[in-house]
Amino acid sequence: MSGSIYGNIFKISTWGESHGKALGVVVDGCPAGVHIDEEIIQQDLDRRRPGAFKYGTKRNESDSVQILSGVFDGITTGTPVSLIVFNKDQKSRDYGNIMNVFRPGHADYTFQSKYGIRDYRGGGRSSGRETLSRTAAGAIARACLKELGIEVYAYTKSIGNVTANTFDRNEIMQNPFCMPDRKAAEEAAVLMEKTAASQDSLGGIIECIADGVPAGVGETVFDKLDACLSKAVMSIGAVKGVEIGAGFSAAGMHGSENNDSFTAINGKAAKLTNNSGGILGGMSDGSQIIIRAAFKPTPSISRPQKTINKNIEEEEIIIKGRHDPVIVPRAVVVTEAMVMITLLDLMLVNMSARIENVKKIYKG
Repeated sequence: MSGSIYGNIFKISTWGESHGKALGVVVDGCPAGVHIDEEIIQQDLDRRRPGAFKYGTKRNESDSVQILSGVFDGITTGTPVSLIVFNKDQKSRDYGNIMNVFRPGHADYTFQSKYGIRDYRGGGRSSGRETLSRTAAGAIARACLKELGIEVYAYTKSIGNVTANTFDRNEIMQNPFCMPDRKAAEEAAVLMEKTAASQDSLGGIIECIADGVPAGVGETVFDKLDACLSKAVMSIGAVKGVEIGAGFSAAGMHGSENNDSFTAINGKAAKLTNNSGGILGGMSDGSQIIIRAAFKPTPSISRPQKTINKNIEEEEIIIKGRHDPVIVPRAVVVTEAMVMITLLDLMLVNMSARIENVKKIYKG
């Protein structure tokens, strides 16, 4: 299977299946000298861990990470960093009834069509559990970006039709939905209870912010920063839409409204607004980068659904097993991870944009 490797210099390769023995990631191109240990990585893994979210799957995995290589005495050595997490709470028998049946909204049919074989136990590589590997790699990227004064954080903008209307960053980690608006989180809880009772699921929107990214990161044609970020975030399984800055609302604006006027603050370039979402001409403009991702409702629902089997015969299916009625809160840290991995990779690529940068390294 191709498509499991991402990045140019800071490159990640994820592996493993939802109900296999383990999942993991190899991170190549991480600079030497970065402080990283299992505890640092575990902090991010705990944020997406199954069983930790009140309204999520009842699969209870500790997701304890082990560093196999690339780190000595808590410092990266410049060699590939290999991470592994063993699965411990698989219940593959829950998936026996879908061995020959395609679940609506899942990759079952397309995977079978492509390879002629599929791991039906929770979706295999198509499972949302694959994002564990991205999250672990993202924790390493976070440590690198911290050295550069760059911070990336995300939160739930909406759950179903409930939207956060106020922003209190301290509130994000204080409610199970990771919303920056306590009232909205309470409304989301009521909506979630009703939805779960009706054996259904919900989607939502995650907003991700990157602070401290200098101007000039990204390329001008195919590797635009916004194009790379969009690919990275869209690669998260449940994402069906991505927008930067004003996004789709820009289509209804006049140029005079959408253009961000420049100004000078203490001798430095700044903008009066940020409809561009921190990106102009495919390159960062030095202001806050803002990206939003729309997540579809979890496709695994307990109510009866129409489908077909491998013989293209119609059937009715009731999906068993332990599933998230909403995946958005657990996907917040995954979104951060993909943004951080992309930013770090493009910043490393950007080092060769000017000859004076090369001289600093080789001529001192």
